[in-house]
Amino acid sequence: MTNTKSTTILVVDDSRVSRLLSRQFILYKHPDWIIEEAVTGEDAVEKLSSISPDLILLDVNMPGMGGLAAVVKLREIMPSVPICLMTANVQDATREKAHNLGVQFAEKPITQARIDHVIADLENA
Repeated sequence: MTNTKSTTILVVDDSRVSRLLSRQFILYKHPDWIIEEAVTGEDAVEKLSSISPDLILLDVNMPGMGGLAAVVKLREIMPSVPICLMTANVQDATREKAHNLGVQFAEKPITQARIDHVIADLENA
């Protein structure tokens, strides 16, 4: 990226392991990026009062507000932030909902290749 602002990624997942893997894979290639974490959709919405992420990685199945409902709330606050659903919930209906909400979709398990693919647009901005 050519801008001087630090790139911030918000990783939203109730799985500590998934959050750690996402963090590890992002920082492997971008050690200067800032990784923020949230455990639920509600937590993610609250985080937007103090951070402005460049990308949100969002699980679908979480306690409380799930990822699909969180997308709607997050878009109300930050309409243009890129969001990617990263989920093991790979049914066609979930993919279609992601498409209809205008968000990316990536399957779990989280791997370096999948993280690289998701953040490719940010790298080229």
